[in-house]
Amino acid sequence: MTITGAQVERVVAECRRVLEGNRQRGVSAWDGKRYDFVCPSPATYPFQWWWDSAFIAIALLRVDPELSKQELRCLLQGTRPDGFMPHMLLWEKSAHERAYTEYSIRLAHPFYTATIQPPVIGRSIERIYEATGDAEFVREVLPAVRKIFDWLDDIRDPDRDGLIAIIQPDESGLDASPKYDAAMRLPFDPPSDTLPALRVSMQRLFKAYDGKPMREQPLQDVFLFEDVMVNAIYADSLRALAAMCRATGAPGAEDLEARRAKCVKALLTKCWDDRAGAFWDLSGKAEERVRVLTFSILFPLILPELEPKIARRLVEEHLLNDKEFWLPYPVPSIAASEPTFDPDWKTNTTWRGPTWMNVNWYLYWGLRQHGFDDVAHELARRSIELVARSGVREFYDPLTGEGEGAEDFAWTTLVLDLIAAERA
Repeated sequence: MTITGAQVERVVAECRRVLEGNRQRGVSAWDGKRYDFVCPSPATYPFQWWWDSAFIAIALLRVDPELSKQELRCLLQGTRPDGFMPHMLLWEKSAHERAYTEYSIRLAHPFYTATIQPPVIGRSIERIYEATGDAEFVREVLPAVRKIFDWLDDIRDPDRDGLIAIIQPDESGLDASPKYDAAMRLPFDPPSDTLPALRVSMQRLFKAYDGKPMREQPLQDVFLFEDVMVNAIYADSLRALAAMCRATGAPGAEDLEARRAKCVKALLTKCWDDRAGAFWDLSGKAEERVRVLTFSILFPLILPELEPKIARRLVEEHLLNDKEFWLPYPVPSIAASEPTFDPDWKTNTTWRGPTWMNVNWYLYWGLRQHGFDDVAHELARRSIELVARSGVREFYDPLTGEGEGAEDFAWTTLVLDLIAAERA
């Protein structure tokens, strides 16, 4: 499909409509704080999620930079005094029961959850600064964000190897990814059993922490993952925050850079498999490699110091492999060669096949920084085509391009950033 200029303009208009229509404003009944944010989807996800807001802030730069800043200001109101940042904020009391019944979550407070999400926020702040030059905004938010990253370092890296750990699948944002199946004791077949088994297993994880806030407990070997995607994002945000410290004269850049170097070194020494040409997630305190081909194996492409030969292998052996990830509408959440590949959502669970815009966005910029401009261009073209033909959906069938999941899904408006980058 050749995308016309008129179609691209319709995509831009649709994305603007979604970002404006998903805006939530009010005063929290929990603590009297004013909230003003763009929710992922009013009908399906009316709450504020950590990494969603970080992505949405980047998309908002293409609409209104002031709203981009407001998105992060609202999010950071949820930071706890110890630096813990919840993965969900339930601003309205009326939403509490719905959140608890519809999602497998553990609340630390009626207003927020007890679990984390990938710390995309460092990249968001950097992008806001690059777009606006607003050093005062960076100085305003840096103290709270530094506390978040200090908490991650102190609490989620107990073995001090530089890799942070997640303690349940939702903390990566990848919910039911097949790479977690063994740890979650999910059945391989039939697909209809996957979701019920996942719900049972999530309760097993929650019980392991005795109903106490999970952020306050020692990390147990029930579900413990050093996730490649999460840690690549963590390292990327550490880089961005160090750059912001230097740009604004704030202290702490050296410490952030040292943490980043330690994280990247661990990804290379512990997760890289030279024989397979892939980065594997690590499961449990024993750090067993999880040899499942999800898009996570590609995420170290976002790291600028990745050796050219490793970047080339990731791209040539995996990303451009039409039996794995280079499908008609890439990048699927799991390789088509994996037996758990579920592009048409038979399991009724997420991250088991479909293509997501936030993944394509990260990989686009990773490809460009490693010199794969032609591949990045084609990935952007196909990503724009997805929205042009199927609308602003939560995810897409990688074989047909059909939109699936929630409608008017806000982080899919990251396509605005791809459009702007391609026009430039």
